[in-house]
Amino acid sequence: MSLEPPTPPRSLRERAAAAGKGAGVHAVHAGAGAVKAGDALVQAVGRLVDRAIDHVFLTGERVTSAAEGNRRLAGREETEALTEDIQRVVLLAVPVVRTLARGARLTRIPWVMVASSAVSVGIAVRTGVREIQVIAALVAHRLEGATGAPADSALVKKLAVDLYLHPRRKDHLGDDKLRLVRLTRKWVFLGALGRKTSKRAAKALEAAERLDPAALHSRWAASHR
Repeated sequence: MSLEPPTPPRSLRERAAAAGKGAGVHAVHAGAGAVKAGDALVQAVGRLVDRAIDHVFLTGERVTSAAEGNRRLAGREETEALTEDIQRVVLLAVPVVRTLARGARLTRIPWVMVASSAVSVGIAVRTGVREIQVIAALVAHRLEGATGAPADSALVKKLAVDLYLHPRRKDHLGDDKLRLVRLTRKWVFLGALGRKTSKRAAKALEAAERLDPAALHSRWAASHR
């Protein structure tokens, strides 16, 4: 039996770095420079989400129901503590969007987004971060209510991101992926197109209410011993 200590779970930032190397946020068609920009963007999104959910734990924020979560999202709560990280994501996102826009025949991205991409992406990322935080606050509340112990932050991060992207999925622990590339696409490219994410967030909150938190906690603990 090995006496070596278990390897600690990687943060979202570390997993983002690994994911970005393989994906490049679809920028592979635009050359090596765009691949590097895509990698950096995914890593920045991973750092942002990591810090956003860590802030939920630091402040003790909790949401007790999907209805409360929707009310909070409608209340325009600010994310000043994450401003620097949000700005970094936007700074990295705009060149990627514009690079892909120059190849609009391949990507079908309209040129009109180029002029307003910084503003629209900034709004989308800021909104998305708050949505992830509220989902995480509800997930943490459900886990703590079921176990009587503080929620595992890594489990909360995994579930919050997965619910946000796949609210209809039944098995959110079927793999250990954090799907930060897909999250980056949602925020950056839907944001550049002016698409809203409020319906997605509402469905994620409803899905969080349907979770079996005790079973999820047991599975997570068993696989991360």
